[in-house]
Amino acid sequence: MAQTLLYHVSALTAVDVDSMDPTVSARYTKAGVKLHDMTSNQAMVCVEASRPERADILKAAIDQIKSTKGDLDIDAQVLETVDLLAALFCKQVFPYLTGRVHTQTSPLLAYDTEATANHARKLVALLEEHGIPRSRVCIKIPSTPEALLACREVEKEGIRTLATSLFSVSQALAAHEAGCLYIAPWLNQLRVHFEPALWTEYADVAKEHPRMPIIRQIVKVYRDIGTKTEILPASIVNGKEAVALAALGPEHLTLPAVVLDQLSAATSAEPIPIDPELASASVSDEVKSIKYLDNGAAALKESIASDEQTRVYLADALKVFGDMELKTREIVRAALTA
Repeated sequence: MAQTLLYHVSALTAVDVDSMDPTVSARYTKAGVKLHDMTSNQAMVCVEASRPERADILKAAIDQIKSTKGDLDIDAQVLETVDLLAALFCKQVFPYLTGRVHTQTSPLLAYDTEATANHARKLVALLEEHGIPRSRVCIKIPSTPEALLACREVEKEGIRTLATSLFSVSQALAAHEAGCLYIAPWLNQLRVHFEPALWTEYADVAKEHPRMPIIRQIVKVYRDIGTKTEILPASIVNGKEAVALAALGPEHLTLPAVVLDQLSAATSAEPIPIDPELASASVSDEVKSIKYLDNGAAALKESIASDEQTRVYLADALKVFGDMELKTREIVRAALTA
């Protein structure tokens, strides 16, 4: 009997929603789809803050900050409002989830360990204030050496983290060392979501996409070392990419609305076969044995510096997310001073 591709993907991995739009989660929950986590980032916060239909949330955030923190200078009020907006957007999606809401620390702090750790603590406290318990929260933190040290710090305090903007085996192993709950290896460079002409559609994603071998290696090395850190591939553009990643058997897969729609519209009588190349993916024992976070994450810094794709993709992700955060700040500043 033919089933939707979303059904077949769900048979292999937990499906997360990569959207802060509550209507997306509501629609799929009503259709009987079990959504586990919600992932988000600075771009999503900016998009939601810009939508006329979310003006009530923006106003609520502005009013709360003016009434409770109006003694702060305008720059501080802007930062407080941006964080509050993220929490309020999470709160609207939370009722449709069986798992966690994810919100991301500022990319503008990604090379400052203590500032990133403090931002993670602040975001968790905000979410708790708005009815989302710590046990249902995950803080996304960029996979820079400094920020992964922050992951290790806050994980010891019971704050669960996801290492995002992750492009290499060394970053994945460092996140394992940090004790992250999840890693999010990206299939595509972030910029393709904003500049579609940069994206390449492959007929056979598993065989042709240049990032698939790296993600295979990450899945394989995690199985080899028996880590508790779970894999949640991200930066997925279409349904074919989602199917190829599901075939690797990651614990989670986060899907934007357009991909959920594509998978729901397509059917197949056959289940998704496990990726035949996964078993032969390998990582050397030498790479596995490196302590990437020792000595101030010196080994991870060296690895990223010598890996051009990771270095470029990571810098670009931080730039795009940073620019989106600055746009949100300007939206908030205009509303605060209106």
